[in-house]
Amino acid sequence: MEKALRFVLLMGIVSMLGDTTYEGARSVIGAYLATFGITALMLGLVIGIGEFLSYGFRIFAGYFADRSKRYWAFTFAGYALILSIPLIALTNSLEIILLLIILERLGKALRSPARDTLISFATAKIGRGKGFGIHEAIDQIGAVLGPFIFFVVLFLGYGYREGFLILFIPTILMLLVLVSAKQSYVGEEIPKKGEDKLTKAFWLYIVFTILAVAGLVNFQLLAYHFKLNSVFSDELIPMLYALAMGVDAISALLVGRAYDKLGLKCLVLVPVLTPISVILSLEANPILGLILFGAIVGMQESVMRAGVAEITGASKRATAYGILNTGFGIGFLLGSSLMGFLYDFSISYLILFSLASEILAFGILVLLLRQLKS
Repeated sequence: MEKALRFVLLMGIVSMLGDTTYEGARSVIGAYLATFGITALMLGLVIGIGEFLSYGFRIFAGYFADRSKRYWAFTFAGYALILSIPLIALTNSLEIILLLIILERLGKALRSPARDTLISFATAKIGRGKGFGIHEAIDQIGAVLGPFIFFVVLFLGYGYREGFLILFIPTILMLLVLVSAKQSYVGEEIPKKGEDKLTKAFWLYIVFTILAVAGLVNFQLLAYHFKLNSVFSDELIPMLYALAMGVDAISALLVGRAYDKLGLKCLVLVPVLTPISVILSLEANPILGLILFGAIVGMQESVMRAGVAEITGASKRATAYGILNTGFGIGFLLGSSLMGFLYDFSISYLILFSLASEILAFGILVLLLRQLKS
């Protein structure tokens, strides 16, 4: 058990350093792209397509990881592509910047199913909710540190390029820690073959995921809104993202532990809180809205990942994680594109879309829980 926990902690540090790099970039990319004069629709499409390619490709990455059983090879290749982010510092071309962002997203597609499969094997005895919760909590330290780096850089009067250049440091450290994590891996035996099938409950789970994700406004659009309407200063925007990611970490720990006792019932909070978060973030109280945003993301990144391990067999685990993440990608594409389109017309329309999506998600979740009970 101690060895399994050590492995989870090391993988958490790997993800933390990776998050320092790419979450730092994500905290400013909306504001940064706004300096190029793009519209909210264009921003929504760019972010949505990038996320869709990232999450959509995971279905293939997961399938081939299961077929080859080379989970570590996929994990290393995916993390290495995070180097694309600090390389943004070396170009002023919008096209190249977008290409580098997409390369990093594809790297996440390569590593995520394989990495989550390894963690699911290692956490079988210590509790998957606890294990994924710990991993996500450590992970989110980086999501706080990355935006803080950009806050300091901008506060001191430097530009975005200097911020991206600094991100070479955590990226190199991340790869070194990953080597140590591989050497310490102790988990369930990686299955050589199996006849596990994906059940009806699993597919309901995927539909719920798509709807739940689509109804949550992404931070890039929120950053665009904050800058366009001068809600917050440029240097404060990445700190707000850091605040949300800090809440994400706490949420992951609390809900992860609750999951080990209550199961997927914990996910009821997602469709209930999401429309409230959207309303507060865009209209009433942005700070409180971002706190709820962080709590919801923490639930998605811990309980949703842990749940897959409970409703799928070991030999199909990476495939299932790939499909789950493809569901996330479809949700991001639908949500980002439609919300960007609706934002240009009326924030009220955007809020109505969020509400409708989460009502449908709640209904699917009820069906899922009944299916599992029966």
